[in-house]
Amino acid sequence: MIVTTNVLKGMCATLSCTARCFPDSIPYFAGTFPKRMIVTIMIFVACTASFMLRVHMSINLLAMVQPITAPSSNSSLTVPNAPTSLSSTPNGTANATSDGDLIVPAPVVPDYGPRYGWNQNMQSHILGAYFYGYLLTSLPAGPLAERYGPQRLIGYSFLLSAVVTALFPLFAAIDAWIVIAGRFLIGLLSGCVYPTLHNVISRWIPPNEKSKAVACIAGGSTFGTVITWPFAGLLTEHFGWVYAFYVPAFLSALVGGVWFWLVADSPAEHKTITKEERDLIEASFGNTVSKTKAKPPLLKVITSLPFIALVLSHYSSFWGLNFFVTQAPKFISEVLGFNLTNAGFLSSLPYLARMFSGFFFGYIGDWLRRKEIMAVTALRKSFIVFSHFLPGAFLIALPFIGQDPIVTVSCIIACLGFNGASTITNLVNAQDLAPNFAATLYGMMNFLATTAGFLAPMAVAYFTKEKNTMEEWKYVFLLTAGFYIVSGIVFIIFGSGKVQKWNEIKEQPTGEAVVEPEDRSVKL
Repeated sequence: MIVTTNVLKGMCATLSCTARCFPDSIPYFAGTFPKRMIVTIMIFVACTASFMLRVHMSINLLAMVQPITAPSSNSSLTVPNAPTSLSSTPNGTANATSDGDLIVPAPVVPDYGPRYGWNQNMQSHILGAYFYGYLLTSLPAGPLAERYGPQRLIGYSFLLSAVVTALFPLFAAIDAWIVIAGRFLIGLLSGCVYPTLHNVISRWIPPNEKSKAVACIAGGSTFGTVITWPFAGLLTEHFGWVYAFYVPAFLSALVGGVWFWLVADSPAEHKTITKEERDLIEASFGNTVSKTKAKPPLLKVITSLPFIALVLSHYSSFWGLNFFVTQAPKFISEVLGFNLTNAGFLSSLPYLARMFSGFFFGYIGDWLRRKEIMAVTALRKSFIVFSHFLPGAFLIALPFIGQDPIVTVSCIIACLGFNGASTITNLVNAQDLAPNFAATLYGMMNFLATTAGFLAPMAVAYFTKEKNTMEEWKYVFLLTAGFYIVSGIVFIIFGSGKVQKWNEIKEQPTGEAVVEPEDRSVKL
């Protein structure tokens, strides 16, 4: 009930915020809800649902496997030559043998449903399989949306993901490799969502409203993480882990159905849009489009030191983000000892911190640029201290000062909170280097950064295959800290906020080649 209330509050806040994003709508469409506003809300909802499908397995898996710290059966543990005092034993109960040994009952494993003996390595494959699939469709999704339309690509993605998600209890009963295949398929379908949403924005949202629509992508992603982990924990503890698959499957199907109902490929194809709004949107594109299409000089791009520095800083930021997305619930539950509901809630706090700090740092960055207090390059390099160096410092300190669970969680919150400054470092730097090819650069960066989604769980499995204590997790935190700090140093040395020479597009020598794109833009 609490989670449902929070979801409704979040949706109401989104409606209110989105309404403020379209001030020009009121005089044009008095008494009519603008369709592009509905599209923007659906972008937020789609991102929330997409992240729900991405992160819910991190909580569900805890209830599906035998805990590494507990025996796989309800056997007892024999402690040789134990003292006669039993006050420190679990539940204060134990039996002594005739030889003076102490028999301690094994810890009770909660009954959330069937449990499977999947080792740490197998669990890392299950969590990482999503990103293998995601990797394959993240690049071609944009051209597919252009050819077949964004409505069908996103709608069918959610509908098919719902079917696969509902089958996971059956997959688990058959074999772990079937679960891995299912997660791979979910990733394959979800990889289409984000590039396609950018295509939706390009077709539906006027240029002077696009930044607010793009903000809904980041906000919906964070909101999806924040509500999914505690929601999955509550479902598991009260109804069993199978419902932590059935409910997300139902919600995914609901989003897919509503998407088909409310969103069309373009304003011209929407059945109930008013003529005034359609004309307003199409006129805004006709007045602003002045594009000469060209292929990016890939050789110059991949050998550009500022772009290489950007890729490294972006990769380390995504490594930290994906590491906590996939592993934070496991760490908080199994190492710090919180139950599933609390683990889900605590795991979501760093993302709330990152969301709010992202808005804060974005405001600070815009203010500094507007006042011309700092050059763009100086701004990017200065704030890398917040987005990379401080998160690295907190991760280095965490294993040594995190003796108390609350202190440990606070360090993780501070780590991702300061990483919110990436909104004015690696997340926006592609626009600085090459405005003409910013989408291509960001696609390349994201394609490479997605590998962190399956490499981070593999690193955790490698370091924790023998034990699952803070001593083993220390090396994972230090590795992540190293990524942050080293990439930050490289960015400070080689990074730039200046437009690169290879961004230039040479004009065609004849007038025909220039006129032709303008004719096409008018028809749009």
